[in-house]
Amino acid sequence: MDKFKNNNIINAIGNTPIIRLQNVAKHIDSEIYVKLEYLNPGGSIKDRMGVYMCQKAVEKGDLKPGGTIIECTSGNTGIGIALYANTHGYKTVFVMADKQSQEKIDNLKAFGGKVIVCPTNVAPEDPRSYYSVAASLKSMPNSFHINQYENIYNGECHYNQTGPEIYEQTEGKFDTFMASVGTGGTISGVGKYLKEKMDNVKVVGVDCEGSILAHYKSTGEMIEGTSYALEGIGEDFLPGNVNFDVIDDFVVVADEESFQMTRRLVKEEGVYSGGSAGAAIVGAIRYAEKLEKPEKILVVLHDSGNNYSSKIYNDAWMKEMGYKVDMSHDEVDEMILKTIGENGKLV
Repeated sequence: MDKFKNNNIINAIGNTPIIRLQNVAKHIDSEIYVKLEYLNPGGSIKDRMGVYMCQKAVEKGDLKPGGTIIECTSGNTGIGIALYANTHGYKTVFVMADKQSQEKIDNLKAFGGKVIVCPTNVAPEDPRSYYSVAASLKSMPNSFHINQYENIYNGECHYNQTGPEIYEQTEGKFDTFMASVGTGGTISGVGKYLKEKMDNVKVVGVDCEGSILAHYKSTGEMIEGTSYALEGIGEDFLPGNVNFDVIDDFVVVADEESFQMTRRLVKEEGVYSGGSAGAAIVGAIRYAEKLEKPEKILVVLHDSGNNYSSKIYNDAWMKEMGYKVDMSHDEVDEMILKTIGENGKLV
């Protein structure tokens, strides 16, 4: 058994595969490659920095034995933290906005976390916001607030781990790195590393309508954010981990086109991912369509579709949100219905 390198679940994080998309982008000349971060054990890229931030907190003495880890999360960072907490004897409290999927809440509770849900449509500084509530919980005895938005080890993790991994896998043979941007840790950390290794690489972020990040990059102006349905992408404030000097440009996408692409990815590519992945691919295609010559574009896909079966992959939810859903029967449906008659129900 000593041949096995993974002593626990933490050691299984990383070394996720990169594949080329074959179908959803076949109308463009550029090649789009995707790194499947949802194949990490906790289901997302946030396994990497969730664990890394905890390790650094222990090293610095901020997180003490038997303590409680507090974090505001869209869900994925919470799972990464829980992987570390559950294997090292810590308790967890997670604070979420009420727009997050029920699956994410249930997953965190399954890991033993205490979950607090706060209203989405309030300002970050509002005492009811999930940022403010998480910060207020720092008063709990023997606790530590991770704060992924400002924690320098968020971006450092991707600079030290994800960036080198990507460079080694690809030998630096691509032109543009793209990622959906939320806390900014992934694109800033990976982007910084790649720019140190690759002279001409471009780093392009994907933002969503309603977020302020792309607008701030292009104008330097602070605006008020508006609501949007995408999870884990965009912000209504400027996280300290977004390094705008590393990011060359942004592409802005909308909720519905992102969700439609998310559904296409699993049906046409077998890639079962979350909404931020659909957003990233819409952004990558839009970026490629404006290029003067074809490029190789590498896109990080952050999390698993398992988090969104009640939303993006649910026809009723899509219709309730006003998004287009094809409810027609195809040839296979008709054959099934003809064969089974009253003996079963096609769902």
